Amino acid sequence: MAQLARVIAMVLMSNIVPLSAQVVTKPDSTSRPRIILVELFTSEGCSSCPPADKLLREIDGTEPVAGQLIVGISEHVTYWNSLGWSDPFSSSTYTDRQNGYGTRFGLESVYTPQMVVNGTEQFVGSDRNSLTNAIRKEQNRTATVDLHILSSSFSGGALTVNFSAMADASLHGADIFAVLADDADQSTVLNGENAGRTLSHVAVARSIVHVAKLRAVAQQTVEIALPASFHKTPGHHLILFAQAPGSGRVLGADFTPL
Repeated sequence: MAQLARVIAMVLMSNIVPLSAQVVTKPDSTSRPRIILVELFTSEGCSSCPPADKLLREIDGTEPVAGQLIVGISEHVTYWNSLGWSDPFSSSTYTDRQNGYGTRFGLESVYTPQMVVNGTEQFVGSDRNSLTNAIRKEQNRTATVDLHILSSSFSGGALTVNFSAMADASLHGADIFAVLADDADQSTVLNGENAGRTLSHVAVARSIVHVAKLRAVAQQTVEIALPASFHKTPGHHLILFAQAPGSGRVLGADFTPL
């Protein structure tokens, strides 16, 4: 009996695979949540913006329903900078992007705070009811571009990103944008409308660049130049999204920590 027990033990041990040798299969794309992209155009020089910044912090990274994930982008515009406080996170890139939405939505002028949900709805960024309604509308739509970040790696002053993007041929030519963002930021405002306040932000864009067009080939590799203000330390993430031309609908998106 003792000999039999030793034989059984040896057989069982031979079938145990060390954890380090096990193959972990990544979940397929159908198991990944669909992203609803919420852009907030804001400024530290605007006294109406902190409530909108707070609202974005509350919703960023949440799942309003199963299979839906809200990903925010805080885009700090420049036109408040001459009114007492120069926003350290501002860039003309975000001002230009907001102007594109202004043209697309037929606005007389751009304003802060402004939220844009998936490129389809725009409203005052602190308006919780409008945000809820816009997200509810997007929940009933399906992503038309299956976009997936496959890998990302730093090399010198650039980030190399390999991604896949698949869609119906009618959508080929859509724009693909990459966003380098800080997970969170905070600053003490010394002058202007928010003088004396310490403001907190989430998903602060450090750069938004057009990196590719949606093509018939599924996989593409792009290099994204790192802005001078971007430091290769924990606390950043990459957002990739496909958008119809002319500041149109966001067709699909993905993100990954950096």
